[in-house]
Amino acid sequence: MPQAVDAFGFNRHLFLVPLSKFFLSTHQPQVVGSFGSGSDLQKSALCDVLSSCDIVEIRLDILHTEQGFATPNSWSHLTDIPLLFTARRSEEGGAASLDAETRMNLLRETLDHAALIDIEVASIPEMTNLIEELRERNIPWIASYHDFKKLPANAALKHAAQKAKEAGAKVFKAAAMLATPDDMARLAEFQLGDHGLLVSTMGMGPLAPISRLLCAQSGSVLNYGYIGDSPTAPGQWDSTFLKLAISRLAAM
Repeated sequence: MPQAVDAFGFNRHLFLVPLSKFFLSTHQPQVVGSFGSGSDLQKSALCDVLSSCDIVEIRLDILHTEQGFATPNSWSHLTDIPLLFTARRSEEGGAASLDAETRMNLLRETLDHAALIDIEVASIPEMTNLIEELRERNIPWIASYHDFKKLPANAALKHAAQKAKEAGAKVFKAAAMLATPDDMARLAEFQLGDHGLLVSTMGMGPLAPISRLLCAQSGSVLNYGYIGDSPTAPGQWDSTFLKLAISRLAAM
């Protein structure tokens, strides 16, 4: 029986992990393993990746910046794990100043392989066509919100979550710099609230490691660590250690 081949000449079935195998639930925190460089991605071993996370984040902005392209050649060895694709805007930690059209095109080229797509809340107005395509193809997406200077006020977080919900996101993700234990407690309190959609929260900076465990225990559905040698956010855990720590806490 013929098998579908994409524009790059790859068998689509090699990359597709049925969504039924990937659950998003506040009762089952998932660990995202993010690659901070193209070399970390290329040299990764599938067995190590499978043991270190539940879903892999492919940063298309990083691949495009480092290599000038982002094609399935980069992730063709990751055949048995769901893939999350992100093309981050520079204002929220992107590797380069890629305009919205470039980022949207990078994301669109991965849709045959994607279990999840990440689009910033701030990019929603610019990516309505892509969001409609995700809806038509039944591909869930994350509406992300990052602040590398501070933890925003509760009103700002709630407003961003509402925008995510109205746009049809499956998950609202908030990552913010934490300065004090009070910030960490407030972020966890936001996580515990009912915002009308699934929520993923995490701190950045010196308090990031403990905040990510606290947020996971508070119901964060996606909890990010890094694979390889390059963190993708300040204070990020190695995903293997994060997965182990979350599983140990869940068993207590």
